Amino acid sequence: MVLLITVLMLVNFAVVAVILKYVFHIYDNQMYKKTSEVLNISSIGIENELKDVEKVTFKVTTDEQLQRYLLQLEKETSPYAKMVLRKKITNRLVAFAGSETYVYSMIVIDKEGQVMSAGNREGIPQELRSTLSELADEHDGSNAWYAAGHSSLLAARQFKSFTDSNFTLNGLGTLAIRVRIDRIVADRVQTSGRDGQLMITDGRRMIYPETPLLSESDIQAELGRKQPYGIATYSGGTFFAAQIKSSYTGWTYLHMTPFDDMFRSITIIKEVVSAIFVIMLLIALALGARLSGSITKPIVQLIQNMRKIEKGDLDRLEEEALGAVPLSTQDEVGLLHRTYKKMIRRIRELINENVAKQLLLRETELKALQAQINPHFLYNTLESVNWLAKANKQDRISEMVEALAFLLRSAVSFEEQLIPLRKELDIVRSYVTIQTTRFDERLVFHLDVPEELMDAQIPKLTLQPLVENAIHYALEPRIEPCRIAIIARESEGALFLRVEDDGPGMTPDFLEKLRSGQVTTRGQGIGLTNIQERINLTFGTPWGIELHSESGTGTSIHVCIPYVKGDQGRVQGATG
Repeated sequence: MVLLITVLMLVNFAVVAVILKYVFHIYDNQMYKKTSEVLNISSIGIENELKDVEKVTFKVTTDEQLQRYLLQLEKETSPYAKMVLRKKITNRLVAFAGSETYVYSMIVIDKEGQVMSAGNREGIPQELRSTLSELADEHDGSNAWYAAGHSSLLAARQFKSFTDSNFTLNGLGTLAIRVRIDRIVADRVQTSGRDGQLMITDGRRMIYPETPLLSESDIQAELGRKQPYGIATYSGGTFFAAQIKSSYTGWTYLHMTPFDDMFRSITIIKEVVSAIFVIMLLIALALGARLSGSITKPIVQLIQNMRKIEKGDLDRLEEEALGAVPLSTQDEVGLLHRTYKKMIRRIRELINENVAKQLLLRETELKALQAQINPHFLYNTLESVNWLAKANKQDRISEMVEALAFLLRSAVSFEEQLIPLRKELDIVRSYVTIQTTRFDERLVFHLDVPEELMDAQIPKLTLQPLVENAIHYALEPRIEPCRIAIIARESEGALFLRVEDDGPGMTPDFLEKLRSGQVTTRGQGIGLTNIQERINLTFGTPWGIELHSESGTGTSIHVCIPYVKGDQGRVQGATG
């Protein structure tokens, strides 16, 4: 049962784990997609600002005043005049730079390589001036972006002459605008160091930020990855990486988010789910062990008690029968123990009944032994008396002696416990013959027994003691004739025998004493209790005798036993 519960819990956990994994997979993909979309929106916002800067370069390079100043500066030979013109150009640049949010500085490089700047006065190295001029010349009047390193981004555009009628498009100089890319990113991308970092690179130089999360080699490895987003592990740790390449600038936008920080909540949820499952598994195992123990412990106790019975140890088993299970338990185990307890009680009852029966048999045998005092001498004496009676023509005496001898032989013979009804009636006739000699016409005996019931098997000396009681209690107390009858009937497998008389009957008190065995037949004979017990020993408790009597009317004794005849009765009698 514990293994079954464990398997069920593991199967449930596997199903839940698969479902959670699928749900988290969908969630991760949605989050990856949304993060990529956010990056795309951020890059679009940044590029829109860069496009605005490009418009500013166009606006500045096409300004008529700057065009005129640069044309005059190209033609002027006086150093003072050139200084004045450069001052005017600077003032004009200040007017443009002051209105732009993301312009760090504006620089104009004339044909002579002189620099005029507005905004931040940070100078431009000579090498960078040449590089910017060459880059502007290459783009021939269109905007060009240059990443100078250290998060320095410049927009360069060549001045083309087109003022008044002088539409020659000759180069007048180079405009360079230093862009505040850090502020553009800060305004367009809501990130922090914990959430991740946006990096912009042209493939060779890092445009933003000055200190990237990844090393240069890791950035190159990330740029070589084909998937637009996914999980990547580098020297700095595991990151969720999303990248998009700009069609406007050709730059690549990289958004790197530390994986542990990004999925901290999901990881916590997974750990909590796993912990909850482990706790549930332990609780289920504990409950399963307790449940299985509540079933197996009483069964083990029951098996131990059964082994004691097998060894014959019945002491205290009835008290221990329900020791392992409460009496109020209504489950199968409780029913099993209650049934077992009933079995123990029944075994004790059978043992007690068997002991009582053995004692009764011993008592009966003792009485029979006491009655068998030198039976051969008694039989020989009766034979002598019978011979003398016949010799002297005393037929009544001879008949009575023969009946007495037959009666004694039948009474003291215990070879058979069951005899045919015919033989039992012969014993009764012998006894009635003797009593008829005594009471003469006062005794009226009648038999109503069908011939087909003569072979029915009954316990020996069942009817004779009943007839003896009828003579003693019905005939002797009165002078008038007394009718005593034996009636036999069979119905539904049962044999019903009835011994009745029309004597004075019995009072209720005397009848109760007789039923309880307190009153016995005359002398040392066999009483009603003895007959009842012998019937119970032979056929069981449902069978027996009933006594009915009414004062002034008569008495009847009903005997009910199973209807058995022939060899079956002899086998059953031998068994009994």
